[in-house]
Amino acid sequence: MSAPSVPVLHTFHGGLRLDGRKEASTSRPIQACPLPATLQVPLGLHGGEAADPCVAVGDTVRRGQRIAVAPGRGADIHAPARAQVSAIGLHPEPQIHLSCLPSSASDPQDEWRMPALDPWQAAPNALLERIRAAGIVGLGGAGFPAAEKLSVRSALLILNGAECEPSIACDDALLRERAEDVVLGGRLLARLVGAERILLAVEDAMPQASAACAAAVARVGEGQVTLVAVPTVYPEGGERQLIEVLTGREVPRGGLPRDIGVLVHNVATAAAAWRAVVHGEALTHRVVTVAGSGVMQPGNFQVAIGTSVAHLIAQAGGYSARAARLLLGGPMMGIAQPDDSVAIGKQTNCVLVLAAEEIRDAAEEMPCIRCGDCARACPARLQPQQLLWHIRAQRLDRSEAEGVFDCIECGCCDLVCPSHIPLTEQFRQAKTDIRIVAHKRADADAARERYERRNQRLQRESDERALREAERAKQASSGDAIAAALARAKAKRPPRDDA
Repeated sequence: MSAPSVPVLHTFHGGLRLDGRKEASTSRPIQACPLPATLQVPLGLHGGEAADPCVAVGDTVRRGQRIAVAPGRGADIHAPARAQVSAIGLHPEPQIHLSCLPSSASDPQDEWRMPALDPWQAAPNALLERIRAAGIVGLGGAGFPAAEKLSVRSALLILNGAECEPSIACDDALLRERAEDVVLGGRLLARLVGAERILLAVEDAMPQASAACAAAVARVGEGQVTLVAVPTVYPEGGERQLIEVLTGREVPRGGLPRDIGVLVHNVATAAAAWRAVVHGEALTHRVVTVAGSGVMQPGNFQVAIGTSVAHLIAQAGGYSARAARLLLGGPMMGIAQPDDSVAIGKQTNCVLVLAAEEIRDAAEEMPCIRCGDCARACPARLQPQQLLWHIRAQRLDRSEAEGVFDCIECGCCDLVCPSHIPLTEQFRQAKTDIRIVAHKRADADAARERYERRNQRLQRESDERALREAERAKQASSGDAIAAALARAKAKRPPRDDA
């Protein structure tokens, strides 16, 4: 079978070329993070829902055992280790606390696995159900249930290895060491959605990962997978931007990649799906980058879901004297944390500890000078200055109409703004406000409908009651008329002569 032709690359609007800062974390192989004494397994799911615990406090669970069931078609949650359930909490976030127990890798009683399936012969529905049951989600950061994305047929599958945000290197490390799992997983996913082509996109700044992928494609790609080196431009890892680079096509505003016959999955998601099918492994661990000048020994670690950030940083040598700010995620889209007690979740791809000099100065905000730099940098082709105008004027409907929900919150506009306006923060808050207004409107509509239905019911009951009373009156009137007729007839009857 001849290898597919390499596509002609295109460009996406905007974006920035940023310093990668990945050398320190990729200088060593992926390291196994030892289990902590306690795991705090998050139950939160994509979209704000939470999985329902299916264990009770005091239960002993095995590694890989399901401990929470996702509603609908979501991804279930599994125990990352043999442990005892010590607590089930809802605040501040839904979590199951597990006290880890001694275990042996050779003891089958310590681990629960699903039966292996043949990836090429098993029914697609069985494979799809396995991916759902194994708790596989998008490991690029979004955390969307993988089985849900795989439920729609697509002509093109893109395996996303474009890890373009500075400091994050977990996919780079995975591709260097487990490229074969990624390629085989890609072929499996392509079978499920009927994809005719598979493009494995790797940044041109990841030469070792590219070499490993090329070797894996040659060994197990079966002529189905094309390795494509893409320019390292932030935020090319966004699926819409990557689709445009590889195909020249844009996902329509308000639409999804499936609308143009394309499916994008992170390379780590493909590898996890392969292991779930072939080895029966639930998603209980993931590779996490620990980076920044605020840690002593940056690196990539295989980490159990539910491990505290504090424990993980300790495996990286602890904090350096320069540590100033803790983020989950990269420097552009990462979320600052108040402390390191937070747990690693399925979506956590990076723990970043910045030194004071690496933190962008919180300069005083100045008025917008309408320079247009933000619009030129915006990969979503938005007009950030116009969105800001509508938001600050409380015209949320206008901001929504002009695409505020198309903002991927990449932070490019913040970085180039000469007036130091926190544009991304404004857009993120506007989205929240719009959702709140929509929620209140939906509540008000539901309340109005309940009120109208109540009034209709009361009117119906009143009409039925009036009808019954009219019937009774009619019957009573009819009875009185009969009695009066009988009385008149009796009065007319001649007296009987009984004497």
